[in-house]
Amino acid sequence: MIADIGGRRFEWGSRTYVMGIINVTPDSFSGDGTGDDLERAVSQGMRMMREGADMLDVGGESTRPGHQPIGTAEEISRTKTVVARLVREAEVPVSIDTYKLEVAEAAVAAGATMLNDIWGLTRSPDLARLAARKSCALVLMHNQDGTEYSGDLMDEIKRFLRASIEHALDAGVPRERVLIDPGIGFGKTAEQNWVVMRRLEELRELGQPILIGTSRKSFIGKALDLPVDQRLEGTGATVTAAILRGADVVRVHDVKEMTRVAQIADLMR
Repeated sequence: MIADIGGRRFEWGSRTYVMGIINVTPDSFSGDGTGDDLERAVSQGMRMMREGADMLDVGGESTRPGHQPIGTAEEISRTKTVVARLVREAEVPVSIDTYKLEVAEAAVAAGATMLNDIWGLTRSPDLARLAARKSCALVLMHNQDGTEYSGDLMDEIKRFLRASIEHALDAGVPRERVLIDPGIGFGKTAEQNWVVMRRLEELRELGQPILIGTSRKSFIGKALDLPVDQRLEGTGATVTAAILRGADVVRVHDVKEMTRVAQIADLMR
């Protein structure tokens, strides 16, 4: 499948694409949030692009465990100007990481061409119509409240994502612009995250490009007994494993290092 996103061509399956994470929050779990420092956020995005990022993902609300939700107006205030600057200055598509329709609308008005929904259209189903109307790509992530599953974990994830995909397609989003994300670290214990990693290739049966985000996450920290700023090698191992199991996009904080990891993993695949 080939998708045009923000004027760039993405040929899914040809190589792994790298998405750089830009957290314009004061409380990012990874410790790299830029807060309200516009120039720092833009500089971070431009550096990531130079280091090999194929797309940039801007998020204005932390999703770390125990985070404090913020209002729509504040999230728009944090993200809209950053998105607009990156769209103007960067040479790669800009994504907005939000599940709120109003935030996504503001970001799209500022030039964003990808919507990254951590709730897979279950909180804001109209995100699908927005993506279709504005020719945006749409990332659908599996998520749930709590970590209890009534059946097999991967079967439950696939059931959720299959419903999200059908909703997006029914709304008019072209199949090639619909990506799926199993939601590492969301509604899952550390061991459940490892199960998803081991069985990631099962998601290929859904027929959509796969995006995965393991970067610096706590399941790596627990396995290695390391703080968030010492999880680079663990992240590299999970990125390699994900690529060998079929991931098309890896969402990362450390773009330079993970671009190199992806290049080697692609040769192995």
